[in-house]
Amino acid sequence: MLHNGRAARRQTMRAIRPRRSGALPLLVLWWAGTAAVAALWWQNTPVVHVDLTEWLLGAGRLTGLLGGYTIAVVVLLMARVPALERRVGSDRVTRWHATSGRYGVGLVIAHVPLTVAGYAAQANSGFVAQTVTTVTTFPRMMEATAGTVLLLMIGFVSAGAVRRRMRYETWYYLHLLTYAAVYLSFWHQLATGAEFVGNATARTAWYALYGTAGALLVWYRVLAPVRLNRRHRMRVERVVPEAPGVVSVLITGQRLHRIGAQPGQFFRWRFLADGLRWSSNPYSLSAPPRPDLLRITVKANGEHSEALAGLEPGTRVWAEGPYGAMTAARRSREKVLMIAGGAGITPMRALFETLPGGPGDLTLLYRASKTEDLALWKELRAIASARGAQLLYAVNGPDGVRPEITPQRLRELLPDIDEHDVFLCGPDGLARQSYEALREAGVPTRRIHHESFEM
Repeated sequence: MLHNGRAARRQTMRAIRPRRSGALPLLVLWWAGTAAVAALWWQNTPVVHVDLTEWLLGAGRLTGLLGGYTIAVVVLLMARVPALERRVGSDRVTRWHATSGRYGVGLVIAHVPLTVAGYAAQANSGFVAQTVTTVTTFPRMMEATAGTVLLLMIGFVSAGAVRRRMRYETWYYLHLLTYAAVYLSFWHQLATGAEFVGNATARTAWYALYGTAGALLVWYRVLAPVRLNRRHRMRVERVVPEAPGVVSVLITGQRLHRIGAQPGQFFRWRFLADGLRWSSNPYSLSAPPRPDLLRITVKANGEHSEALAGLEPGTRVWAEGPYGAMTAARRSREKVLMIAGGAGITPMRALFETLPGGPGDLTLLYRASKTEDLALWKELRAIASARGAQLLYAVNGPDGVRPEITPQRLRELLPDIDEHDVFLCGPDGLARQSYEALREAGVPTRRIHHESFEM
């Protein structure tokens, strides 16, 4: 069924003027902050002595400062600020969060032994004895120790090899202890940090840094979702089977078009039913939003997605979002190729219906294991027919051989492939193969729009 695609196209019908990604300015700002923190350390270190004790203490102070700054960035990246999510992309923000978390934990790991070793050398005492003295006598050190232990635990469970063996819900709730770790460690930084004792400007800047990160976190992770769900009061209308292991969940509510969701975006959904209320997973919209209806289409890939097939009409829904940058705003050319595989068809189906374009401008290539796995196929055919768009599919042969997406094949399908924008969504293997083929076929990186939802 077509979901108000004409109205959705009118909303995006304008001169093609893509937004530039906000990634580069934010990275520049991030590194400028790092430089400012290093400058603060340098300003408070008028003389660098050759003495080992001074080197250890200086390195301990520097790694502590950089660790504190990086942890504040980690909190900021956990806030799911809409401007950041939409301009940079949720998957990239998630990668930044993971990377900065690793750096932050690494700096804290370096800070502790360097500082204790420096104090031990200064007091001419053993490392263990100095550790006990530092923890029990220095101000705010008991809290800092507890916070450090929590950070190390969170870093351990977030390591790829460990996380893959854990239930997502277990990892998620353990990850929330980051907030407690940050709170416990923050006061130690101000109480014992040489750069802050007696320096009101530095203390004010540090309060502002952590205060801004905390305020954004509370607003966008707590208050904004409460406001959204109280205003729109969403419930499950019904669940519709689409293909083997694939269902669509239709969600009703009040004035849903005012949420501001765009085709290509996703929400984090929590269904208040037995076995589901404590987990929140990202699923894309598979149709343009209507004032009274949102739709997601979900492939069973785990316990949460499998359980959605059993949702009862009337089940209350709690949503956070919308998130994601893979929208019409990324488009820079008249012609667009969409490549989808697996659950990646859901945002592509919404974009296929709503991206502005005339006959021949849009092409959708749908990759699946077999023809019965082509979810939403009737809808896609209807959209293609109504819009004069090209709809292609690639499924495994009778012998199970996978058709490869190659530069040569892409040029055969679209001789002017290098003049297209490409929206790409699917499993990592498909995404990597398609990206490499597109680059070799002449499509610039800036015109390949990909967002992964495997978070």
